Amino acid sequence: MRSSKRVVHMTTVHYPYDPRIYHKECTSLQEAGFDVTLIAQEAGNGVQKDSEIKHIPVKTYKSRLKRMLFGTFDAFRKAKKLDADVYHFHDPELLPVAWLLKKKHNTVIYDIHEDYITSIMQKDYMPRPVRKVIASLYKYIEKFFSRRFELCLAEKYYKDMYPRGKCVLNYPTVNQTFVEHERNKGPLEDKLLYTGNVSKVRGSHIHAKIPLIHDQVSVCFVGKCPGDLAEEMFAIAGEEKDRLELEGIDRFIEKEDIESRYLSRNWLAGIALFPPTEHYMKKELTKFFEYMNAGLPILCSNFPVWKEFVETYECGLAVDPYDGEEIRKAIDYLRNNPEEAKRMGENGKHAVTESLNWHAEEQKLVAWYDRLIAGK
Repeated sequence: MRSSKRVVHMTTVHYPYDPRIYHKECTSLQEAGFDVTLIAQEAGNGVQKDSEIKHIPVKTYKSRLKRMLFGTFDAFRKAKKLDADVYHFHDPELLPVAWLLKKKHNTVIYDIHEDYITSIMQKDYMPRPVRKVIASLYKYIEKFFSRRFELCLAEKYYKDMYPRGKCVLNYPTVNQTFVEHERNKGPLEDKLLYTGNVSKVRGSHIHAKIPLIHDQVSVCFVGKCPGDLAEEMFAIAGEEKDRLELEGIDRFIEKEDIESRYLSRNWLAGIALFPPTEHYMKKELTKFFEYMNAGLPILCSNFPVWKEFVETYECGLAVDPYDGEEIRKAIDYLRNNPEEAKRMGENGKHAVTESLNWHAEEQKLVAWYDRLIAGK
């Protein structure tokens, strides 16, 4: 009986209502009948989900070092008391405590959200020799601890680094309200939408130039953005900064709030003009699927993987993120061909509702859990 099987998801880094952790994995497992507990930081602002998923908070530390030392120990102490059948953790800093939680009678799953080695090598604020040492050390530590764990992979290309891992891809849950929403009723607005965390490696400085590249469109960002980065973006836009709208300066935006913004306007497109980095050039961005689910055409960087993706599903345009003229022409194409823009959006919506969605991944996750528990 699944109801007698206790599952504990653990994170000291991610927001407790992280879309992958809470809205997809924990919710799917709880709905499948498992007894699910989430160990994570407090949500803040008094936010509390009405759910059968139990949330055990760990203390929040502003210092990364304190979080890694004291937060991980707090998570370990609380997790151990639960004596779970499955421990499923989401942060590299939890590797040592997860290793301590592993017993003969339980299963421990390491959920790999990112290509951490590549991420370390891209931290430009550290000298390259230092990055190489840290990356090598991390690779050794991860290999040592993770040999006792099952590996859950959020991206297809992670298989190259973790051949024995199980892919449970970060596809979106199909939002029925989006499916039923009709974009053909009104004209498209001269507004571009970006959702998710805002950072330099996610194209913040490129996106901030769009009001300078095109004198008709504005850009709305819905996602957490550090205050100092927001100031940099406004400075880049200069006299056109009024056409940058940032919702989420120094605060997390709830999934439900982001979803409501998709329907608040007849957006011209969803954007992802990222600079080329080894990490993102290989990924199929989660925001692609969210834009598609909402019926928005995608305007993205022309990385080979991304270009092939939008061309395969005929759901958007891929351009050189450093070529302002190419970006302007792509925006004008969408503005001047609204029916084609809407067709791209409908193509994307169809692809998500038919195949590129969390439902299939959910079934894989639950079946995998059943096999792992039955094997104990």
